[in-house]
Amino acid sequence: MDIDLLSKMVKEVVLDHDSVTLPGLGSFVTEIVPASFTDRGYTILPPYRRLFFSPKQGDDTLLVDIYRKSNPDASEADATRILVEFLQEMKEVLKVRKTIIFPGLGRLRATKENNFFFVADEDLDIYPAGFGLQPISLKTHEETPEETEAAVAGLANILEADAPVEVAPDVVQDFEPAPEPEPVPEPEPVPATEPVPEPEPEPEPEPEPEPAPVIPSETEESPEPVKKSNWLKIALWVILGLIVLAVLALVILGRVCPQWLDQFLYSPEELEILYPGKL
Repeated sequence: MDIDLLSKMVKEVVLDHDSVTLPGLGSFVTEIVPASFTDRGYTILPPYRRLFFSPKQGDDTLLVDIYRKSNPDASEADATRILVEFLQEMKEVLKVRKTIIFPGLGRLRATKENNFFFVADEDLDIYPAGFGLQPISLKTHEETPEETEAAVAGLANILEADAPVEVAPDVVQDFEPAPEPEPVPEPEPVPATEPVPEPEPEPEPEPEPEPAPVIPSETEESPEPVKKSNWLKIALWVILGLIVLAVLALVILGRVCPQWLDQFLYSPEELEILYPGKL
Protein backbone atom coordinates (compact mmCIF):
# COMPACT_ATOMS: atom_id res chain seq x y z
CA MET A 1 0.00 0.00 0.00
CA ASP A 2 1.11 3.57 -0.67
CA ILE A 3 -0.25 7.07 -0.06
CA ASP A 4 -1.75 7.31 -3.56
CA LEU A 5 -3.85 4.17 -3.02
CA LEU A 6 -4.91 5.34 0.45
CA SER A 7 -5.96 8.74 -0.92
CA LYS A 8 -8.06 7.14 -3.69
CA MET A 9 -9.77 4.81 -1.19
CA VAL A 10 -10.57 7.69 1.20
CA LYS A 11 -12.05 9.81 -1.61
CA GLU A 12 -14.14 6.90 -2.88
CA VAL A 13 -15.55 6.26 0.59
CA VAL A 14 -16.37 9.88 1.51
CA LEU A 15 -18.41 10.30 -1.67
CA ASP A 16 -21.04 7.97 -0.18
CA HIS A 17 -20.39 8.21 3.58
CA ASP A 18 -20.12 11.04 6.12
CA SER A 19 -16.92 9.68 7.72
CA VAL A 20 -14.22 7.07 7.29
CA THR A 21 -11.95 5.71 10.04
CA LEU A 22 -8.13 5.49 9.74
CA PRO A 23 -7.27 2.86 12.38
CA GLY A 24 -4.75 4.14 14.90
CA LEU A 25 -4.76 7.68 13.44
CA GLY A 26 -8.23 9.28 13.42
CA SER A 27 -11.08 9.86 10.98
CA PHE A 28 -11.92 11.90 7.91
CA VAL A 29 -15.31 13.58 8.41
CA THR A 30 -17.52 15.50 5.96
CA GLU A 31 -20.21 18.10 6.56
CA ILE A 32 -22.59 20.11 4.37
CA VAL A 33 -21.96 23.87 4.39
CA PRO A 34 -25.19 25.72 3.41
CA ALA A 35 -25.35 28.53 0.88
CA SER A 36 -24.06 31.83 2.20
CA PHE A 37 -23.25 35.42 1.24
CA THR A 38 -19.77 36.81 0.83
CA ASP A 39 -18.44 39.30 3.38
CA ARG A 40 -19.83 42.27 1.40
CA GLY A 41 -23.08 40.57 0.46
CA TYR A 42 -22.65 41.00 -3.30
CA THR A 43 -22.39 37.27 -4.16
CA ILE A 44 -24.35 34.18 -3.09
CA LEU A 45 -22.09 31.14 -2.68
CA PRO A 46 -23.68 27.73 -3.37
CA PRO A 47 -23.66 24.95 -0.75
CA TYR A 48 -20.71 22.58 -0.71
CA ARG A 49 -19.34 19.59 1.22
CA ARG A 50 -16.33 20.18 3.47
CA LEU A 51 -13.72 17.52 4.42
CA PHE A 52 -11.77 17.78 7.68
CA PHE A 53 -9.79 15.50 10.03
CA SER A 54 -10.86 14.45 13.51
CA PRO A 55 -8.65 12.65 16.07
CA LYS A 56 -11.67 10.57 17.13
CA GLN A 57 -11.86 7.08 15.66
CA GLY A 58 -15.00 5.23 14.65
CA ASP A 59 -15.65 1.51 14.50
CA ASP A 60 -16.27 1.22 10.75
CA THR A 61 -14.26 -1.04 8.43
CA LEU A 62 -14.91 0.89 5.21
CA LEU A 63 -11.23 1.17 4.23
CA VAL A 64 -10.65 -2.52 4.88
CA ASP A 65 -13.66 -3.46 2.77
CA ILE A 66 -12.66 -1.30 -0.18
CA TYR A 67 -9.06 -2.58 0.02
CA ARG A 68 -10.33 -6.16 -0.20
CA LYS A 69 -12.32 -5.26 -3.33
CA SER A 70 -9.10 -4.36 -5.14
CA ASN A 71 -7.27 -7.33 -3.57
CA PRO A 72 -9.76 -10.21 -3.46
CA ASP A 73 -7.09 -12.74 -2.44
CA ALA A 74 -6.42 -10.89 0.87
CA SER A 75 -8.45 -11.95 3.88
CA GLU A 76 -10.07 -9.47 6.24
CA ALA A 77 -7.37 -10.04 8.85
CA ASP A 78 -4.58 -9.51 6.31
CA ALA A 79 -6.20 -6.35 4.92
CA THR A 80 -6.64 -4.95 8.44
CA ARG A 81 -3.00 -5.71 9.34
CA ILE A 82 -1.64 -4.10 6.16
CA LEU A 83 -3.75 -0.97 6.65
CA VAL A 84 -2.87 -0.60 10.37
CA GLU A 85 0.87 -1.06 9.76
CA PHE A 86 0.87 1.50 6.93
CA LEU A 87 -1.06 4.07 8.98
CA GLN A 88 1.22 3.58 11.99
CA GLU A 89 4.29 4.19 9.83
CA MET A 90 2.61 7.22 8.24
CA LYS A 91 1.84 8.61 11.71
CA GLU A 92 5.51 8.49 12.71
CA VAL A 93 6.54 10.16 9.46
CA LEU A 94 3.91 12.88 10.02
CA LYS A 95 5.31 13.66 13.48
CA VAL A 96 8.75 14.22 11.95
CA ARG A 97 7.97 15.86 8.61
CA LYS A 98 4.79 17.67 9.87
CA THR A 99 3.13 17.33 6.44
CA ILE A 100 1.88 14.45 4.30
CA ILE A 101 0.22 15.11 0.94
CA PHE A 102 -2.89 13.14 0.03
CA PRO A 103 -3.03 13.42 -3.80
CA GLY A 104 -6.42 14.68 -4.93
CA LEU A 105 -7.55 15.51 -1.37
CA GLY A 106 -5.19 17.89 0.41
CA ARG A 107 -2.56 17.88 3.14
CA LEU A 108 -2.56 16.25 6.56
CA ARG A 109 -0.42 18.37 8.88
CA ALA A 110 0.84 18.26 12.47
CA THR A 111 1.47 21.10 14.91
CA LYS A 112 4.44 21.36 17.28
CA GLU A 113 2.36 19.46 19.85
CA ASN A 114 1.63 16.76 17.20
CA ASN A 115 -2.04 17.67 16.89
CA PHE A 116 -3.17 16.62 13.42
CA PHE A 117 -5.37 18.73 11.13
CA PHE A 118 -6.30 18.61 7.46
CA VAL A 119 -6.11 21.31 4.75
CA ALA A 120 -8.26 20.36 1.75
CA ASP A 121 -7.41 21.33 -1.83
CA GLU A 122 -9.25 24.37 -3.16
CA ASP A 123 -10.70 22.42 -6.10
CA LEU A 124 -11.77 19.39 -4.03
CA ASP A 125 -15.28 18.30 -5.06
CA ILE A 126 -16.93 15.61 -2.92
CA TYR A 127 -20.51 16.89 -3.31
CA PRO A 128 -22.11 15.18 -6.34
CA ALA A 129 -25.52 16.68 -5.49
CA GLY A 130 -24.08 20.17 -6.02
CA PHE A 131 -22.84 19.53 -9.56
CA GLY A 132 -23.33 22.61 -11.76
CA LEU A 133 -23.99 25.04 -8.90
CA GLN A 134 -22.25 28.38 -9.47
CA PRO A 135 -21.94 31.58 -7.39
CA ILE A 136 -24.62 34.17 -8.18
CA SER A 137 -23.59 37.83 -8.40
CA LEU A 138 -26.11 40.43 -7.25
CA LYS A 139 -24.29 43.36 -8.85
CA THR A 140 -25.55 42.81 -12.40
CA HIS A 141 -28.64 41.13 -13.81
CA GLU A 142 -28.91 40.21 -17.49
CA GLU A 143 -32.49 40.41 -18.72
CA THR A 144 -34.00 37.46 -20.52
CA PRO A 145 -35.67 37.88 -23.95
CA GLU A 146 -39.11 37.55 -22.31
CA GLU A 147 -38.32 40.38 -19.87
CA THR A 148 -37.07 42.58 -22.74
CA GLU A 149 -40.25 41.99 -24.78
CA ALA A 150 -42.44 42.79 -21.77
CA ALA A 151 -40.54 46.06 -21.17
CA VAL A 152 -40.89 47.09 -24.86
CA ALA A 153 -44.61 46.32 -24.81
CA GLY A 154 -45.05 48.44 -21.69
CA LEU A 155 -43.29 51.40 -23.34
CA ALA A 156 -45.49 51.04 -26.44
CA ASN A 157 -48.65 51.17 -24.30
CA ILE A 158 -47.40 54.34 -22.59
CA LEU A 159 -46.68 56.02 -25.94
CA GLU A 160 -50.14 55.08 -27.28
CA ALA A 161 -51.80 56.53 -24.17
CA ASP A 162 -49.94 59.87 -24.57
CA ALA A 163 -50.67 60.23 -28.36
CA PRO A 164 -53.07 63.12 -29.35
CA VAL A 165 -56.65 62.15 -30.25
CA GLU A 166 -57.61 62.91 -33.88
CA VAL A 167 -60.99 64.68 -34.32
CA ALA A 168 -63.05 64.64 -37.53
CA PRO A 169 -63.37 67.98 -39.45
CA ASP A 170 -67.16 68.08 -39.11
CA VAL A 171 -66.83 67.68 -35.34
CA VAL A 172 -64.36 70.59 -35.29
CA GLN A 173 -66.89 72.79 -37.14
CA ASP A 174 -69.62 71.97 -34.62
CA PHE A 175 -67.38 73.18 -31.81
CA GLU A 176 -66.20 76.49 -33.35
CA PRO A 177 -66.03 79.24 -30.73
CA ALA A 178 -68.80 81.88 -30.71
CA PRO A 179 -67.86 85.45 -31.75
CA GLU A 180 -66.85 87.75 -28.93
CA PRO A 181 -69.39 90.53 -28.05
CA GLU A 182 -68.50 94.12 -28.97
CA PRO A 183 -67.32 96.20 -25.99
CA VAL A 184 -69.85 98.72 -24.61
CA PRO A 185 -68.40 102.27 -24.22
CA GLU A 186 -68.27 103.47 -20.63
CA PRO A 187 -70.17 106.70 -19.80
CA GLU A 188 -68.03 109.81 -19.31
CA PRO A 189 -67.90 111.09 -15.70
CA VAL A 190 -70.01 114.21 -14.95
CA PRO A 191 -67.98 116.97 -13.24
CA ALA A 192 -69.23 117.98 -9.77
CA THR A 193 -70.73 121.47 -9.43
CA GLU A 194 -69.37 122.17 -5.94
CA PRO A 195 -65.60 122.37 -5.46
CA VAL A 196 -64.14 119.82 -3.10
CA PRO A 197 -62.19 121.54 -0.27
CA GLU A 198 -58.55 120.62 -0.12
CA PRO A 199 -57.41 118.90 3.10
CA GLU A 200 -55.28 120.97 5.43
CA PRO A 201 -51.68 119.77 5.72
CA GLU A 202 -50.89 118.02 8.98
CA PRO A 203 -48.04 119.49 11.08
CA GLU A 204 -44.79 117.63 10.71
CA PRO A 205 -43.76 115.75 13.88
CA GLU A 206 -40.70 117.01 15.65
CA PRO A 207 -37.67 114.73 15.24
CA GLU A 208 -36.87 112.65 18.29
CA PRO A 209 -33.44 113.22 19.82
CA GLU A 210 -30.92 110.58 18.85
CA PRO A 211 -29.69 108.41 21.74
CA ALA A 212 -26.21 109.14 22.90
CA PRO A 213 -23.69 106.56 21.66
CA VAL A 214 -22.57 104.08 24.25
CA ILE A 215 -18.82 104.36 24.75
CA PRO A 216 -17.38 101.00 25.83
CA SER A 217 -15.23 101.13 28.92
CA GLU A 218 -11.51 100.53 28.68
CA THR A 219 -11.72 97.40 30.83
CA GLU A 220 -14.19 95.63 28.49
CA GLU A 221 -12.64 93.92 25.49
CA SER A 222 -14.61 93.20 22.34
CA PRO A 223 -14.78 89.41 21.77
CA GLU A 224 -13.11 88.25 18.61
CA PRO A 225 -15.12 85.87 16.43
CA VAL A 226 -13.88 82.32 16.63
CA LYS A 227 -13.76 80.58 13.32
CA LYS A 228 -14.89 77.15 14.42
CA SER A 229 -15.28 75.90 10.89
CA ASN A 230 -11.58 76.53 10.15
CA TRP A 231 -10.49 74.63 13.25
CA LEU A 232 -12.79 71.75 12.34
CA LYS A 233 -11.34 71.52 8.84
CA ILE A 234 -7.78 71.55 10.23
CA ALA A 235 -8.64 68.74 12.69
CA LEU A 236 -10.21 66.62 9.92
CA TRP A 237 -7.13 67.03 7.71
CA VAL A 238 -4.84 66.06 10.61
CA ILE A 239 -6.90 62.91 11.33
CA LEU A 240 -6.95 62.01 7.63
CA GLY A 241 -3.18 62.43 7.44
CA LEU A 242 -2.66 60.17 10.46
CA ILE A 243 -4.87 57.48 8.88
CA VAL A 244 -2.92 57.65 5.61
CA LEU A 245 0.39 57.38 7.49
CA ALA A 246 -0.91 54.37 9.45
CA VAL A 247 -2.00 52.59 6.27
CA LEU A 248 1.35 53.28 4.60
CA ALA A 249 3.16 51.96 7.68
CA LEU A 250 1.11 48.73 7.60
CA VAL A 251 1.80 48.27 3.88
CA ILE A 252 5.54 48.78 4.40
CA LEU A 253 5.56 46.36 7.34
CA GLY A 254 3.61 43.82 5.25
CA ARG A 255 6.29 43.99 2.54
CA VAL A 256 9.35 44.09 4.83
CA CYS A 257 8.26 41.89 7.75
CA PRO A 258 5.23 39.81 6.67
CA GLN A 259 5.85 37.19 9.34
CA TRP A 260 5.79 39.81 12.10
CA LEU A 261 2.50 41.21 10.82
CA ASP A 262 0.88 37.76 10.30
CA GLN A 263 1.39 36.83 13.95
CA PHE A 264 -1.33 39.36 14.89
CA LEU A 265 -3.72 38.05 12.23
CA TYR A 266 -3.41 34.24 12.46
CA SER A 267 -3.33 31.60 15.17
CA PRO A 268 -0.16 29.55 15.80
CA GLU A 269 -1.63 26.62 13.81
CA GLU A 270 -2.38 28.85 10.83
CA LEU A 271 1.09 30.44 11.01
CA GLU A 272 2.58 26.97 10.93
CA ILE A 273 0.66 26.34 7.71
CA LEU A 274 1.80 29.61 6.13
CA TYR A 275 5.44 29.36 7.25
CA PRO A 276 6.24 25.67 7.80
CA GLY A 277 9.49 25.22 9.65
CA LYS A 278 10.23 28.99 9.82
CA LEU A 279 8.67 29.83 13.19
